Amino acid sequence: MSDMSMNKVIHGAVRRDLDRFIAALRAFRSGDRTRAKQLATAWANFYDQLTYHHESEHRIAWPALESVGVSKELLVTLDAEHLAMAGALEQTSTAMAALARTAGSEEAQAALAAFQHLQAVTTQHLDHEEAELEPVFQAKRETPEIKAMGRAFSKVSPARGGQFFAWVMDGASPAERATLTHEVPGPVLSIIGGIFGRNYRKNIATVWTA
Repeated sequence: MSDMSMNKVIHGAVRRDLDRFIAALRAFRSGDRTRAKQLATAWANFYDQLTYHHESEHRIAWPALESVGVSKELLVTLDAEHLAMAGALEQTSTAMAALARTAGSEEAQAALAAFQHLQAVTTQHLDHEEAELEPVFQAKRETPEIKAMGRAFSKVSPARGGQFFAWVMDGASPAERATLTHEVPGPVLSIIGGIFGRNYRKNIATVWTA
């Protein structure tokens, strides 16, 4: 049995990417259009993964959690935090688009400030959500409702699944990897993640090693 939920594993990937973007923008050299394009590619993936995660939580996780005793009031509060994060995501998206166009120093500083705000808003939400829901995921993991929730989350296209697995595994801690391999059948990780995760490994993971 894993001592963390898949939700917390995903949060780990979110936190890593925020740290990576901030470090990359602090080191950004004005006029480096190649680097600006690389960061724009990584941003598109991050924006998609985080948006999809929170929309799926509202659609799939919240009804399941309410059915096992989580209060409606808490879920409304978490949704309000999601809205605040969505606003910060849009601000950051605008700043990253400007950086991709110009590769300028002012645009890089604006993108850095946007990411620092996004990190603050996001980290506050992730910490709150984990404090409230991680005990529930652990205590209720064998209930029919939570098992059905897990099956619903797994119903994605191979392309999305492969990109997701590659992203989550990139830089994951041993505990996060153990949870992933415990929760996801080996053949799924090997085939879906191996074949359909190629785009991430080729075009996004390399951004952080450049």
